[in-house]
Amino acid sequence: MFGTDGVRGRANTGHMTAETALRLGAAAGRHFRREGDARIHRVVIGKDTRLSGYMFETALTAGLASTGVHVLQLGPVPTPAVGYLTRSMRADLGVMISASHNGAEDNGIKFFGPDGFKLSDADEAAIAAMVEAGVEPVDAREIGRVKRIDTGAGRYVEAVKRAVPPGMTFDGLKVVIDCAHGAAYKVAPEALWEMGATVVPIGVNPDGTNINKGCGSTHTGPLQDAVVAHGADVGIALDGDADRIILVDQNGRVGDGDQIMALFAARWAEEGRLAKGTLAATVMSNLGLERFLEGQGLHLHRTKVGDRHVVKALRDNGWTLGGEQSGHIVMTDHATTGDGLLAGLQFLAEMVRAGRPASELLHTFDPVPQMLENVRFASGTRPLEDAGVQDAIRAAEARVAGRGRLLIRASGTEPLIRVMVEHEDEAEMRAVVAEVAGTVRSAGALAAE
Repeated sequence: MFGTDGVRGRANTGHMTAETALRLGAAAGRHFRREGDARIHRVVIGKDTRLSGYMFETALTAGLASTGVHVLQLGPVPTPAVGYLTRSMRADLGVMISASHNGAEDNGIKFFGPDGFKLSDADEAAIAAMVEAGVEPVDAREIGRVKRIDTGAGRYVEAVKRAVPPGMTFDGLKVVIDCAHGAAYKVAPEALWEMGATVVPIGVNPDGTNINKGCGSTHTGPLQDAVVAHGADVGIALDGDADRIILVDQNGRVGDGDQIMALFAARWAEEGRLAKGTLAATVMSNLGLERFLEGQGLHLHRTKVGDRHVVKALRDNGWTLGGEQSGHIVMTDHATTGDGLLAGLQFLAEMVRAGRPASELLHTFDPVPQMLENVRFASGTRPLEDAGVQDAIRAAEARVAGRGRLLIRASGTEPLIRVMVEHEDEAEMRAVVAEVAGTVRSAGALAAE
């Protein structure tokens, strides 16, 4: 049931139905409302702007209330806001209804523990087992109460603003913000404007079906065009639940999560804020980032893909900065999960502090050429277990050794095999990708994306 980031799938099919959400809410409520514990238990629920969010919010609320848990509905707020408010409002559980960067037809359910961090594998396994076994509802006199909370978004905005150095404003900066018609469509422009920036908002007209559609962090073209057209100093692209960020400089050039992390790591190291001189990032981060950090006397620790694995590494080792190339930036001094708006404000603060344009700050290192091809496979096939595919992977690893990297992995949310190659020679890189991807495809895949 649980994938790399909660429960996710196409709405109204498979395990992403109202019935499952009802049972999932009941199981989560029972798990966090221990037997014999007479305390008042409360849960906060946030969502993005997908049409199916109303259905899942209602079903989850019913399931939770049936176990005696009080439910506070936040409405559309970013995923990091749920993490923050779970802890701030002394809730026992936080729930975010979102499929992040996926299209509107998908949805997902993410859980946060009372500390504001995403649930552990053990907690998820316990909840999944309860879903299967079923949960006994409480007596009618003990059913939980439900209330809509209108102040959550404002509390979150104030929290991200407090992370900016005291007294600093963004006066004189023109910022284009693309909210992907998603969860941050109100809070992100508001936070930027309150900090003094001139704001050009795009992707702020959600209709339930247009989230991430041709916009946001996965489709930066509209933002790039808008930055150049408006003569803006920088562009910020968020995804549907605003837990990731991609930046665009004043010339329309894109800066990904690796460039943002390189900038923050170097700056934090100067200030003595980069705990143990280490940045945590996933196996997808560019080899150029690793080489840059080594040149600064810093260390890159790689994790499995998924910001939850980055957060676990940060917590286990006492590190303070990590993230993903895709734009999840985790700063444990300020947040419990990736936060696109928070990272955007931190980048603007560095522009102000350094007095340098975005084009300089977003080009901290020269990336090694990198190519990623996603190969969709047919149901019932297991391409990575095929002997021919394994032989092709071994041959490719030998071919790139010393001058690049090869990474083959199955997506945790879609039936895809991701073939990623980095190589100093771009032609060689493309040849290796073509060879491995072709072998994977012939072993049971349907088409390349």
